[in-house]
Amino acid sequence: MNAERGEDRSGGSSTGPGLADMEAQKDGKERGPDRVTLKKEIGLLSACTIIIGNIIGSGIFISPKGVLEHSGSVGLALVVWLLGGCIAALGSLCYAELGVTIPKSGGDYSYVTEIFGGLMGFLLLWSAVLIMYPTTLAVIALTFSSYVLQPVFPNCVPPYMATRMLSATCLLLLTWVNCSSVRMATRIQDVFTVGKLMALGLIIIVGLVQICNGNYEALTPQVAFSLDRTPSVGQIALAFLQASFAFSGWNFLNYVTEEVVEPRRNLPRAIYISIPLVTFVYTLTNIAYFSSMSPEELLSSNAVAVTFGEKLLGVFSVIMPISVALSTFGGINGYLFTSSRLCFSGAREGHLPSLLAMIHYKNCTPIPALLVCCIATIVILCIGETHNLINYVSFINYLSYGVTIAGLLYYRWKKPNLFRPIKVNLLVPVCYLMFWALLLGFSLYSEPVVCGVGLVIMLTGVPVYFLGVHWKEKPRCIYKFIEKATFVGQRLCFVVFPQIDPIETTSPSEWTEQPPGRRASSANS
Repeated sequence: MNAERGEDRSGGSSTGPGLADMEAQKDGKERGPDRVTLKKEIGLLSACTIIIGNIIGSGIFISPKGVLEHSGSVGLALVVWLLGGCIAALGSLCYAELGVTIPKSGGDYSYVTEIFGGLMGFLLLWSAVLIMYPTTLAVIALTFSSYVLQPVFPNCVPPYMATRMLSATCLLLLTWVNCSSVRMATRIQDVFTVGKLMALGLIIIVGLVQICNGNYEALTPQVAFSLDRTPSVGQIALAFLQASFAFSGWNFLNYVTEEVVEPRRNLPRAIYISIPLVTFVYTLTNIAYFSSMSPEELLSSNAVAVTFGEKLLGVFSVIMPISVALSTFGGINGYLFTSSRLCFSGAREGHLPSLLAMIHYKNCTPIPALLVCCIATIVILCIGETHNLINYVSFINYLSYGVTIAGLLYYRWKKPNLFRPIKVNLLVPVCYLMFWALLLGFSLYSEPVVCGVGLVIMLTGVPVYFLGVHWKEKPRCIYKFIEKATFVGQRLCFVVFPQIDPIETTSPSEWTEQPPGRRASSANS
């Protein structure tokens, strides 16, 4: 519907650059007309760097303190990190099946909307756009600015305004990059993902050298599992929530499925490569931390990697804050790239203003959606302290993961004959949901206020859905205002509705009605 509406509008001069005008601009070259659509420019390497780059942001430099604090011992903290990676692997396998069965950008939101309907999908979209992704972006941006400013203010905390200004500048720069070119954004992601792996590699190598020199007393079983206090099950659940913040982002490739080259092949391959690699790196990084820092030193540190560098690298300790800054810079780019596609998908389904479903007529980038993500993050930055929101974000994250994977089981029952290029064993989603239910149950018991606020944030979307989406017969003045605002937005951003490929307009429910031969031919048409 949006695409048809966009083609009607874009032909005239009243709504910005017309498709016919754009197709007429050939610069003297004899070739077919360029199509205004999302470009498939994400290969296997870029797909892996999107997953790795989104997971490895600020979490590994923030969460070790929270995991250790709630778990109560070094050994249990390492177990939490290892199991956190295993749980992310189980979830990613389920998302691989959903990603190739429902090949739409938008991730959790698109799958829940397709399986459970508009209201459930909108609630996930609402909580993600309102708090989950802006808050995560704000935390990563603040981590970036804190580490960049650490050498400038070595003996004190960097000024509040300086960190906010630097964070906002970084966000604006990367928003401009993502608005300019998909290829440029993915290249930045590739380079900075390699950089952050090298930074973590430095920590791991230094830690292994310490262990080879005999500094591993804190890692021996009798010391590692010695408990000053016995943690409750609720505290262990909170430790998993802290670790989940560091692993969040494992599902982000599913947000850009339509821009992946050969998604049915590259989507699962990227997941199979990336998740085990990140789990391995995270576990070794924490072992390196504990090889040179006592639990008391780690808990008292506000910048774990900087403390690690100051203790072991001497005059070269400045490398550590620079490396962390590069890591978080790449994390901001990845989150902007993928979260903007969520806004784009929501607008295309009619759950957000239609302007957010438009892309630049030349660069083919979702500029309005990127601007909304950037502005929402800057607002969160201006509100005040964001680190206290990590538990809210982790709770909403886990809630959305569980609902989505429960949808996989429901979809198996609802449409048993649906064509599924990948079909995971039923034990995979069942094991994930068992862990999910235990984790959320104990989290609710131990931190009812935190989890309650997360639920309230999500449920505030119910009246918004019925007023903004479900209510079709709105007063004419509202429609005129929306049309005028869309017109102004198109003029300012030079955006139009993208053309839709035939395979994208075919719903998964229609695939089962076609024999395999016709399905393949329609996909290649």
